[in-house]
Amino acid sequence: MYKISTRILFKPHCYRTKFLMVMKLTSVLLMVAILQVSAATYGQKITLSARNIALENAIKKIRQQSGYNFLYEDTDLANAKAVNIDFSNVSLNEALEKLFANQQLSYSIKDKTVIIKSNQNKSSPTSIMALVDIRGKVLDTEGKPLPGANVRVKGGTKGVTTNTNGEFELKGVDPKSTLIVSYIGYASKEIVVGTQNQFNVYLEADLSKLNEVVVIGYGTVKRSDLTGAVGQVNISDFQQAPVRSFDEALAGRVAGLQVTSSEGQPGSGIDIIIRGTNSITQDNSPLYVIDGFPIDNFDNNAINPAEIESIDVLKDASATAIYGARGANGVIMITTKRGKIGLPTIRYNGSFGIQDNVHQIPLMSPYEYLKLQSEINATDFKNAYLGPIPDPVDPTDPPIGYKYTLEDYRNAQGIDWQSQLFRTAPMLSNSLSVSGGTDKTRYSLSGQLFSQDGTIINSGFRRQQVKMTLDQTVNNKLKVGADLTYTSSKTFGSATSTASGSSMNNFLYSVWGYRPVTPIGVLPEEVIEEDTDEYVSAGTDYRFNPIMTAKNQLRQTFARNFIGNGYAEYAFIPELRLKVTGGLNRVNRRSESFNNSNTYSGSPSNPFSNGPNGSIVNYETTTWSNENILTYDKKFGKNHRLTAVGAFSLTGNKYLYYGLSANALPNEALGLSGLSSGTPQPVTSYSSEWSMVSVLSRINYSYKGKYLLTLSYRNDGSSKFAPGNQWSDFPSGAVAWKLMNENFMKKLSFLSEAKLRASFGATGNNRVGDGDRFAQMTYPIASSYSFNNTLVPGIHITNVGSPNLRWETTKQVDAGLDLGFFKDRITLTVDYYRKNTTDLLLNAQLPYTSGYGSAFKNIGATRNEGFEFSLNTSNIQNDNFSWTTSFNIAFNKNKVIELTENQESLTSTVSWDSFYSAVPLYIAKLGQPIGQIYGYIWDGVYQLEDFTQPTSTTYLLKPEITTNGNARASIRPGDIKYRDINGDGVVNDFDRTVIGRGYPIHQGGMTNNFRYKNFDLSVFFQWSYGNDIINANKLVFEAGNKAFLNQFASYQNRWTPENTNTTMHRPGGQYGYNYSTRIVEDGSFLRLKTVALGYTLPKSILTQLKLKSLRLYASAQNLYTWTNYTGIDPEVNVKRTALTPGFDYSAYPRARTITFGANLSF
Repeated sequence: MYKISTRILFKPHCYRTKFLMVMKLTSVLLMVAILQVSAATYGQKITLSARNIALENAIKKIRQQSGYNFLYEDTDLANAKAVNIDFSNVSLNEALEKLFANQQLSYSIKDKTVIIKSNQNKSSPTSIMALVDIRGKVLDTEGKPLPGANVRVKGGTKGVTTNTNGEFELKGVDPKSTLIVSYIGYASKEIVVGTQNQFNVYLEADLSKLNEVVVIGYGTVKRSDLTGAVGQVNISDFQQAPVRSFDEALAGRVAGLQVTSSEGQPGSGIDIIIRGTNSITQDNSPLYVIDGFPIDNFDNNAINPAEIESIDVLKDASATAIYGARGANGVIMITTKRGKIGLPTIRYNGSFGIQDNVHQIPLMSPYEYLKLQSEINATDFKNAYLGPIPDPVDPTDPPIGYKYTLEDYRNAQGIDWQSQLFRTAPMLSNSLSVSGGTDKTRYSLSGQLFSQDGTIINSGFRRQQVKMTLDQTVNNKLKVGADLTYTSSKTFGSATSTASGSSMNNFLYSVWGYRPVTPIGVLPEEVIEEDTDEYVSAGTDYRFNPIMTAKNQLRQTFARNFIGNGYAEYAFIPELRLKVTGGLNRVNRRSESFNNSNTYSGSPSNPFSNGPNGSIVNYETTTWSNENILTYDKKFGKNHRLTAVGAFSLTGNKYLYYGLSANALPNEALGLSGLSSGTPQPVTSYSSEWSMVSVLSRINYSYKGKYLLTLSYRNDGSSKFAPGNQWSDFPSGAVAWKLMNENFMKKLSFLSEAKLRASFGATGNNRVGDGDRFAQMTYPIASSYSFNNTLVPGIHITNVGSPNLRWETTKQVDAGLDLGFFKDRITLTVDYYRKNTTDLLLNAQLPYTSGYGSAFKNIGATRNEGFEFSLNTSNIQNDNFSWTTSFNIAFNKNKVIELTENQESLTSTVSWDSFYSAVPLYIAKLGQPIGQIYGYIWDGVYQLEDFTQPTSTTYLLKPEITTNGNARASIRPGDIKYRDINGDGVVNDFDRTVIGRGYPIHQGGMTNNFRYKNFDLSVFFQWSYGNDIINANKLVFEAGNKAFLNQFASYQNRWTPENTNTTMHRPGGQYGYNYSTRIVEDGSFLRLKTVALGYTLPKSILTQLKLKSLRLYASAQNLYTWTNYTGIDPEVNVKRTALTPGFDYSAYPRARTITFGANLSF
């Protein structure tokens, strides 16, 4: 046979200086690359010295130096004599003349190809002249062309890619050679050329997960060659979900990825944690890498989910250490869609949906509400609702009777405040894109208009986005490209749970608590149209008409997000590439707040109001990045493959905000435009910036395709830390053994894949404030003082500096097993991991004598360990019907290893009500998990048998019965009762204990996809098990301690002398301000998260419609939830921090969404 060997000639250029600078990052890469480049630099000048070398080996070395192709027949060189050569800077012709001097061979040079022929006559018909030119098409099984498919000659480097019509042409091909045809997502095919010169190659979709390309840091790799733990989101399943942002659809998609939204308000935040909580007081969110651009605290609303090409989750240290100081919390790699080779394709995706609340809290009926009021204060109840008959003699005396009785209200029609506030809300999405390209230029342009109204009136989210990408192959060495995304969004509506200071400030307090009934003869409209309740004292109760609040309170945030990336990639030689990238992410946010006289804050009926008021705050964040990445990828012989990466990276960030506000606006009709006429308040402003310099390297080595090794190293320097602590090293290593490639595994025919993985490495976390190492001084209003009848601002130190801060470090070990059965009809991935995080960036408590509450220190340690399982099965697969299943489950155990000096536990409070502001709710204990719930064990209520009765109207708690913290003489039957842990007869601080866990034992998801002919159905379940929720709503709405405040319907079963067989306390029987197991509920749930049904029109109809494709679909999100939680939704976390998970008070309800839409292209 003939061999064709190619080499692209490298020429000197102006980038050599920069090239050599980057080469210094890794010594291994430097040594290998310089040998390659130096040889190519000399062009056709040959320098070579060897003794007794085979002629074929000598030709290969000359090829490497000259860049010329060599064409010859194996048998000709096999019979050639070994040679002794000693060339020094000679021309190619001179070298060849000396090489063939004593051989029965001759050569000729044509178009940079050296053709070698034997001088002997042969009877074999095979000769140079037998080479053929071939043409063909590459198609899928439906006959559609596959543009960009690779067609190459096996064993050589000759090859081409198909054009927009899937066509290819190869010239000068040996008829005995074999073509390898490949395309991403399809099984490769080998074809012997033979006598044919025209081919139609049909490729079948590759169902194997092993050939999927996985995006890792600074590169990609086939899943079969992965050495680390990387989860990959099934994008086709993911994009079935009708959601606003991609994070809403991530929960349950990847093992080890915990996704929790704070509540259901459109545009609200979502927490994502990978493999548990590392840091105790700092941010645990992952690093996002958008098209290669690393961004902390990325605004996930800035990406249209339909524009996402792939999402890969880097979990273990081997995968994340390449991001060093920013990789400890894991990395989420998001690659958006770009142009592909092919004719221009226009795609439209439009959908319309409706949203409604799945669950509303049952409230007391008018009758039950009034019955409760009669128990709380009988006199006030009668005077308000029973129509008192005044004394005709002295009207100021108590009434002489009443017109009505409680029974007159038994069938009264009440005011349903929830139905007036909540609504069925629309959601509309329109996306349009055009993409295409040639082998030289690829492009895409897309835009989206998205509108989502909230299920609470006057709330919602809007987004407008435009995105463009361009990739240009300048020549066979240089590629350049760019992508630009601009997003404008608006989030608006009253926040339901963000207020602090008092539980009465939160929105749903007024919705649930407002009185549901008017006195007989008073129309409900009179209450609905009044701003406050006449029965409520505005000085002690902040209830305000919730409908008026929602309609008049202005809360809106405008965001403009720009992401720009550009790159230039230069191939010095085929194996060596330099890629220089630059990126910019600029975010501008403007938060506006305005309260007119029809809101609580601006109402004249509010004794604390300063009249109509408003504020505007502007935020600006700019992040930039420059990365210079050198990649060397080469296969040595048949058994060795080396891929080495070295890079130098610069990153910076600048953040600032400034705001102004004013009270007592004289003309509220002007809204925020009238702030200048009001009483100005102190201006707020802040700015900070940080920068980071990094050098990094990674080596991937493969021996015989079955023994894999990955080594990485990163050195980061950050301005957040003081000199001496600014730099840190983050190394990692991983090995993998592909057992399936061993001969002893071949007998196991049912196995199609078996691979063992192990990794260890260190990653960092620098998530502290930009200036936390410095002492900070501020000018708070509270520090102002009067001088010369003028208010003068005072300054004081708000927190002490921490000059010795350094990196928080996480060391992680991971062991994994990848299995495939029955040609990958079944695939299983199992991982075990253990993460130890030390030198925590802990906001540690300080001694009271210091004058400060806390300061940042590098102290403390945590551990996370767990198992992850991912199972994928192709249950049925034939021409008409298919059924596939994906299942994942993750177990994580968290433990506190160390806290600050001699500290055994750290308690945390939640700022939701001033009466509970100093009451600990969560605790982190040494040797126990973070986020444990802390409080009393609820023991029901005191019953009559717990008391002696000195008189018919008095009760005295028996001496042997434990008190509940109240004075023994003050406790009454029906009062709440707690367990005495230490047995001293009194319930106090020493009886608090761990009463729940905030984080789940395990969580996961399962997807079933069905296809019958042109119909497709996807059903996705998500679950969380073992976590508890603090239902703080019960402390207010199962209390019965406030007049004319409606309660949950569950409080109807409260203790009364007629209803003693209950554990619900009497009105006013909830003594003190305590947390107990009474409000701790099981937060486990199983949710039918996403269901999507679609129909793809057949090709015969599409041809008539002149369309490329058309799919009609209906999809639903949050259809049904199985849970024991009595709140609105078990997926809630309104006061979210690492130490305070699973808190629920006044949360915005999560909506059920049903959409109808169409995907079409032409």
